[in-house]
Amino acid sequence: MNYLRMFAETRRHPCAVLLVVQLFGIVAYPFVESTRVGGGVLAVFGIVVLFISVRMVRRTPGLTWVSVCLAIPAVILLALQTLGDFPSLLPWSSGLEAVFYLYAAGSLIAYMMADRKATLDELFAVGATFTLLAWAFTHLFVVTQALQPGSFLAATNAQAPRTWTELMYLSFALLSSTGIGDVIPVTVHARALGSVAMFTGVMYLALVVSRLVGLTLQPHTGAN
Repeated sequence: MNYLRMFAETRRHPCAVLLVVQLFGIVAYPFVESTRVGGGVLAVFGIVVLFISVRMVRRTPGLTWVSVCLAIPAVILLALQTLGDFPSLLPWSSGLEAVFYLYAAGSLIAYMMADRKATLDELFAVGATFTLLAWAFTHLFVVTQALQPGSFLAATNAQAPRTWTELMYLSFALLSSTGIGDVIPVTVHARALGSVAMFTGVMYLALVVSRLVGLTLQPHTGAN
């Protein structure tokens, strides 16, 4: 009975499920990143996140068919990367995933901005939207690095391509405006993309998060 209740809660709060899954991926992936199956694990996990995100978009003003049309080719490319050795598909799959996550984040923002009262699911949506933006910019960094090798440098092993975890760290650092760490964009295109990430993060915190905080602190009044 408890399991049925938990399943019902996940249906009521898909944003919470998405947030937990993505945070789990951020923490867990470094343990397998350097292994032989690391790329396959990331691809499979990406498919899971895409599936959950499509389900979540159904609860927002976003169009489900748009998210499905973006997710299907991304899943196909991820599956090809998992089953075979096709490194040339990486910028294409990452580009599609970036567009998908940006669309899902935009749908969640529209969902949060539509109400004049902050609900529990919308509070979960605050975190889920931020992680979607972080994943989107990480994929954009992956595309940039694939098309222009050497776009990002680090203090350790500077000549090697930056790993997914390193680019994810850079994405979170830029979006949250907490710094840049030891991963630095060095080409003009990488720096331009980093500037867009910083602007996006600042605007999200200033416009969306501050509004939800205000609605949460607003005293509840009865009907007139």
